[in-house]
Amino acid sequence: MGILGLAKLIADVAPAAIKENEMKNYFGRKVAVDASMSLYQFLVAVRQEGNMLMTADGETTSHLMGFFYRTIRMVDNGIKPVYVFDGKPPTMKGGELAKRKERRDEAQKQLEQAEEAGNVEDIDKFSRRLVKVTKTHSDEAKTLLKLMGIPYVEAPCEAEAQCAALAKAGKVFGVATEDMDALTFGTPVLLRHLTFSEARKMPIKEFHLSKVLEGMELSQKEFIDLCILLGCDYCDSIRGIGPKRAIELIRSHKTIDDVVTKMDKKKYSPPEEWPYAEARTLFIEPEVADPDNIELKWVEPDEEGLVKYMCENKGFNEDRIRNGCKKLAKARSGTTQGRLDSFFKIIPQPPNSANKRKSEEKPGAKKGGTAKRGRGSFRKGR
Repeated sequence: MGILGLAKLIADVAPAAIKENEMKNYFGRKVAVDASMSLYQFLVAVRQEGNMLMTADGETTSHLMGFFYRTIRMVDNGIKPVYVFDGKPPTMKGGELAKRKERRDEAQKQLEQAEEAGNVEDIDKFSRRLVKVTKTHSDEAKTLLKLMGIPYVEAPCEAEAQCAALAKAGKVFGVATEDMDALTFGTPVLLRHLTFSEARKMPIKEFHLSKVLEGMELSQKEFIDLCILLGCDYCDSIRGIGPKRAIELIRSHKTIDDVVTKMDKKKYSPPEEWPYAEARTLFIEPEVADPDNIELKWVEPDEEGLVKYMCENKGFNEDRIRNGCKKLAKARSGTTQGRLDSFFKIIPQPPNSANKRKSEEKPGAKKGGTAKRGRGSFRKGR
């Protein structure tokens, strides 16, 4: 689910935090991709005549096609993706998972009714709502990525939290996911629509956390409390409080604790035994693997291994798989030129340095004289 209404709220309150971009402009960037989200996307979207792609034996292959071609598209544009897979869900997510099960059960009933009525459109709609990512899907995607030479990380808990940890540690530029809670976990940059099909012609939306906080006039801790008020995966929100009211309350009271203490209980009633403090802790101190112990390596693809796995085992066309391998190999053996901003970093000067220079100027010095201009100082970065 992510955070309810957060993307729209950012667009309304902090529009400068969002910019639209093209995939080619991420050349040279390392990006952590929410693999579990991608799996779900591909299982829902990669279809033929309304049905998921399958082998002759009835094994689903939509996720493999999605991972193979979307990854090649990223690599072809100079991006170095690292996929991060979900681990065990936190205990507090049990309520959200139960709600999802209820929605699936309801979708199953509606699907059966649509099949009895022969309503093709509703059959397709409710079939998509029944999609569930399984361990088999994840394991098959990992096998494929290993053969493609693309690194992946198995998170101990939430994939978005692990992605954010990699970004905060400087291991990657940003996090590619549709779940806005990557910002709540603290990723400096969130990229939405990166794994979407090129045919959808949707620009990549780039959210910058520092500008989100600046535009909303919040600290990161206040932002986390705002996200909990909006509605997250770990606990219910306060009924009747929408996005605009939520940000007003956090700006005024700073914390949910003070919001609850000072709010009109007759008008707004918090859920009983509301575990917002525990949800806050999960966002501030999520269970993640130490990024310093994670080594990311992009290696040569195993072409013959890919052909065996994708063609002999999964029924894909050999020519297409080999052509994909050539693109992977070409991207890896091609230019090694990096982005300029990865080599040089401007060292900011102290805020009062300009005033200090002025005070050191000789009395009577003429404006526009031949005094040496100060130069920005540079140092070599990672």
